[in-house]
Amino acid sequence: MSRTLLRVEDLKVDFQVPGGVVQAVRGVSFRVRAGSTVALVGESGSGKSVAAQSILRILPRNAAIADGKILFDDGIVNNGAGPVDIASLKADGTAMRALRGGRISIIFQEPMTSLSPLHTVGDQVGEAVRLHQRVTARQARAQAEDMLRRVRFPDPKRALDTYPFELSGGLRQRAMIAMALVCRPALLIADEPTTALDVTIQAQILKLIKDLQADLGMAVLLITHDLGVVANLADEVVVMHRGRIMESGTREDIFADPRHPYLKALLRAVPRFHMAPGERLVPIRSITSQGGSLLEKDHQPWPPGADAAGPLLAVEGVRKLYGARKAGWFGAKAGAGTLAVDDVSFAIARGECVGLVGESGCGKTTLSKILMRALTPDQGSVRFNDHGRIVDVLELEGAALTAFRRKVQFVFQDPFGSLNPRMTVFDIIAEPLVIHGIGDEAERAARVKELMGLVGLDARHLRRYPHSFSGGQRQRIGIARALALRPELLLLDEPVSALDVSIQAQVLNLLKDLKERLGLTYLFVSHNLAVVDYMADRILVMCRGRIVESAPREALFRNPVHPYTRALLTAVPEPDPSRPLSLTDLEEGRASDPARWPAPFTIDADHQPHLVDLGGGHCVRADAAVRVREVA
Repeated sequence: MSRTLLRVEDLKVDFQVPGGVVQAVRGVSFRVRAGSTVALVGESGSGKSVAAQSILRILPRNAAIADGKILFDDGIVNNGAGPVDIASLKADGTAMRALRGGRISIIFQEPMTSLSPLHTVGDQVGEAVRLHQRVTARQARAQAEDMLRRVRFPDPKRALDTYPFELSGGLRQRAMIAMALVCRPALLIADEPTTALDVTIQAQILKLIKDLQADLGMAVLLITHDLGVVANLADEVVVMHRGRIMESGTREDIFADPRHPYLKALLRAVPRFHMAPGERLVPIRSITSQGGSLLEKDHQPWPPGADAAGPLLAVEGVRKLYGARKAGWFGAKAGAGTLAVDDVSFAIARGECVGLVGESGCGKTTLSKILMRALTPDQGSVRFNDHGRIVDVLELEGAALTAFRRKVQFVFQDPFGSLNPRMTVFDIIAEPLVIHGIGDEAERAARVKELMGLVGLDARHLRRYPHSFSGGQRQRIGIARALALRPELLLLDEPVSALDVSIQAQVLNLLKDLKERLGLTYLFVSHNLAVVDYMADRILVMCRGRIVESAPREALFRNPVHPYTRALLTAVPEPDPSRPLSLTDLEEGRASDPARWPAPFTIDADHQPHLVDLGGGHCVRADAAVRVREVA
């Protein structure tokens, strides 16, 4: 059995706030063995990150370690004379600075805010080397290049001179991992390292951490709320809630025989494949939707035969090219641009929830913006069935366009960034009513109060600002704002990707209930097929701007045909150690490279396959010359 590298004993951390003292961590104890992976699991606000920040002594100024020990012993510190108590060291002292980044490193949740936008990747990785080792600038650069190669940058030498904003989310995360590991620490603290990434990039990063851990012989303290990630990476699990440990044990024990009610509740809140028909997620704290009479009164009944005129939304051959430019001054070269959306066609029936899935950058959000006329496509058509009258959306202008936007509303991915921090919740929800001239002041106030009850929020909090609410509450505020105009169609752009599993379950159940109660139609955009499986009636799979497969939910999961769809399915981590991720097809982006897809799915400059109907509403983009039986 390996030796204990880190032991946390009865750790207590207090925050000084205007109202008094908040006990963020209350007597937490756990250990990390050399070379092992321990996962700290819990909801947002459970104290996971505060415990990790205590180990590195990077707590906020208003926080302090009130009691406890943090014993670290890698056989090198303290000249091999035994463990050093990190809690007793000065946070800005020489000994702590030597440990921080040298023997203990951390990678954060959001790489773009953790990397300096003013310095190249090579300078930032090399800086860590020069802080902890006596090396020349050339030697530091060489070590940085070697570490970028280890984290599988496509071109490590070139990457040294690139800036973070030039990299994709996955490559930025790799750059941060390189910066954390370049000094070969004994312990890596990974604080939600994959939350901001789509499932395929997440799978690649998880495999990378596993491989580097074996290569460098380091231990990992993984902080996450994603039990699927825990099942694939951790050896031991520590479950936290409100600053205390609820349960701990080996990965197999935790998943096979959860004992604490809180852990059982966490497991019930996770969307998973093959849920029984009608089965619902069980959030830890349920929310109650109330009211809605004013919205129901606003609903215009559809006349007989209106649905026969066509689906609620019909999209045909939509194409959007970004960034094409002519040669300019100072040697700027002409650019061919990026094809964000190409030959996209689909329809959404009234009352249906259509899921749109794919990796980041595949064109999902661009397509969503085209549908509500926030962007204009280069070609194609978008038609909307307005109670039996077919409207050409791309031809709308002025008052007609304003009227259309009452019928189609958007719910954004980032619940904080999409709300004005200078406006109260009342003003945020009432703003659409003011813009469209709906009701007088008293009627608007009544509508806003009803909308708050409809999304399960207390109307007494209407005078608060967005920062006073949790992430899940902010997302519900965004949903209330979108419902204010009583739309027919909601475009939901990754509405739960920024939320932890228990809050995610609340929002998903709320959206399901609102759809049935108000007769809404959804286009649900996500990169997580498990979430879409729970919500959608029919699913569109998008890659590199094209729809590569579409099918009813049951057919897609029972018989995925396209290699990209299959790769997406294998990339979703399940909270079950007996079903580990299969990473072979996901490495190095093979799954999303059309040139690497086998025949008859290959897409290149000389070969542009079209959607082939397999029957039962199941279509796949493949060579039309190939028989349907061979494709399936």
